[in-house]
Amino acid sequence: MIPNLSDTICAISTPPGIGGIAIIRISGKKSHNIVSEFFQSGKLNTPKYRHNYYGDIVDEAGVVDNVIVTFYKGPSSYTGEDVSEISCHGSLYIQNKILQLLIGKGARMAEPGEFSLRAFVNGKMDLLQVEAVDDIIRSRNAAAHKFAIKQMRGDYSKKLSELRKQLIDLTALVELEIDFSEE
Repeated sequence: MIPNLSDTICAISTPPGIGGIAIIRISGKKSHNIVSEFFQSGKLNTPKYRHNYYGDIVDEAGVVDNVIVTFYKGPSSYTGEDVSEISCHGSLYIQNKILQLLIGKGARMAEPGEFSLRAFVNGKMDLLQVEAVDDIIRSRNAAAHKFAIKQMRGDYSKKLSELRKQLIDLTALVELEIDFSEE
């Protein structure tokens, strides 16, 4: 089933488990508004995009965590949409509490691969590049990593596009020769 791409989505972007830091990504039209409802920072009036803001995530009981939030304005983001990223402490409780707050304000949990799907749909990546993201994540050696990086940067897509153009030009020449061969 294809997810509703107009929803605002959220997910933990870092590996599951306990760590020093966890990153929670939110993407969609309402991402900035949703985060702003429970993020408090003395410097956040109108956010500058691609700047980090230090502050607190709060709920009705008080401070949930001290975090850093970064806002990205579409189309200059990974997904091509407005994106917010919350860097919080890696406690499972904190991660889940922030996700609950996001969902309570109207976001939904992202399906696996949905951030990359949105990047593809919004023209930020082609299909080879989307597949390369998974290859980068799963690379286990330098050769696999190098290949995946080239693929994600579009090297192979550019080469395929060049070959496609050459084939179209060649086909046009062949058709021209066939049309005028009787003359």
